[in-house]
Amino acid sequence: MPFSLDPKIARLVAQGAGPTVPDDFAEGDVPRLRRVLDEGLAQLAGLPDVPGVSETPFTITTPDGHPLRLTWYRKDGSAPGSAALHFHGGAMIAGSTALYSPLVRTYVAWTGVPLLAVDYRLAPEAPGGTAASDGLSALCWLRDNSDALGVDPARIGVMGDSAGGGIAASVAVLARDHGIPLAGQVLVYPMLDDRTTEPDPHLAESPTLFPHVFNRTAWSAVLGGTRRVPPGVPHPAAARTTHHTGLAPAYIEVGEMDIFRDESVGYATRLWQAGVSTELHVVPGMPHAFDVLLLDEPRHQEGKIRALRAL
Repeated sequence: MPFSLDPKIARLVAQGAGPTVPDDFAEGDVPRLRRVLDEGLAQLAGLPDVPGVSETPFTITTPDGHPLRLTWYRKDGSAPGSAALHFHGGAMIAGSTALYSPLVRTYVAWTGVPLLAVDYRLAPEAPGGTAASDGLSALCWLRDNSDALGVDPARIGVMGDSAGGGIAASVAVLARDHGIPLAGQVLVYPMLDDRTTEPDPHLAESPTLFPHVFNRTAWSAVLGGTRRVPPGVPHPAAARTTHHTGLAPAYIEVGEMDIFRDESVGYATRLWQAGVSTELHVVPGMPHAFDVLLLDEPRHQEGKIRALRAL
């Protein structure tokens, strides 16, 4: 039996939900892809308003002198406890904390877990592992300010979807390498591997909402023309990690019809093989970003909600 796109998703895609591939899109056109993705992410503004969640902006300085913007989201009246850093999607070349604010507010309202949204630098202006390095700076800041924010430093995790999931995974690797404990990593259809370049023939005729031509264009922007990362710089593709022992416990979810399916399954397998507790969900009939398109269906939100509450 061939893969079949979920009927509700198929209707939403037909109605224009999510980013679409322009007929004249040329591989390698990063500015055009950035516009396409930002226009798709702007649809998050249509999410229902979430009252009772406060936002506090901060700006910190990274070790290389960059002013990094952070936004602290907290449910009013919530008790001190756990927290997570949140990394937005956008193929590492697009998106922002401002575009993602409605979704982040929703997660905080659902879970009661505060989130620190990181406005990491984008490629190609900031290529290589810059985004992950920004994430590590944000993690260190959150730990240093945990008392003031009412956070238990032993209960801090990382979270992200798509590119943000890949960055969260890379930050988890950096945290392990710097001796910084993490309570968990919540990776939602994460962008983990620059080697995902060739389409699965079984998915060739199905809308993925993030096709391979987008993926190749984005990774070329992140890695540059040589597609290599200079020595000493963290690799932006977490799937390139060769040593997984000691990484934080992981929750990973991905759609069966997402081009990131196989790299997500492969990453989960390598975590298991290294003794890292990992929960993996591959959701039948679902493409990239399915959970956002079906935000009103609790069954597609319960896993990540539970994973955040478990921090």
